[in-house]
Amino acid sequence: MHEVDEILLHSMVIGIGATLVMDLWGCIQQRLFKSPSLDYALVARWLGHFARGRFRHASIMAASPIANERAWGWIVHYAIGIVFAALLVYLWGVEWVRNPTLAPALVVGVGTVAVPFFVMQPAFGVGIAGARTPSPTITRLKSLAAYTAFDLGLFLAANVWALRGA
Repeated sequence: MHEVDEILLHSMVIGIGATLVMDLWGCIQQRLFKSPSLDYALVARWLGHFARGRFRHASIMAASPIANERAWGWIVHYAIGIVFAALLVYLWGVEWVRNPTLAPALVVGVGTVAVPFFVMQPAFGVGIAGARTPSPTITRLKSLAAYTAFDLGLFLAANVWALRGA
């Protein structure tokens, strides 16, 4: 298999697996803490407004919906997981996929939480790291927990995927 194809395959499998772990954590969090799940439709709504030249909102929830935003939101959610996995595989190489270690997944994980804190949440109108939400500390802890689950998912998915070659 060509190296680029191999990296893409690893990235897809590991990214989807890690995103599934994140979503599983979201379900657990929802049941244990009666906490609403993340609404990925809002991510699609935000991206959908790019075509109209709008990149920042006072409140993404007040922005006009886009067609099929819920479905697009889930597609984008998994695509982002694949992109972060591709970054991990690119930076640490295919050898990391064969022998995954936790540290690289956690290093990439810092980036996974930086994106919502410093890009998405401000663009959604809730401030840097959710500073304008009713409970910024809770918002930050939920984000950290979700993205930590994703980081651990990168490691777990890579380990499961590595077993196929064992």
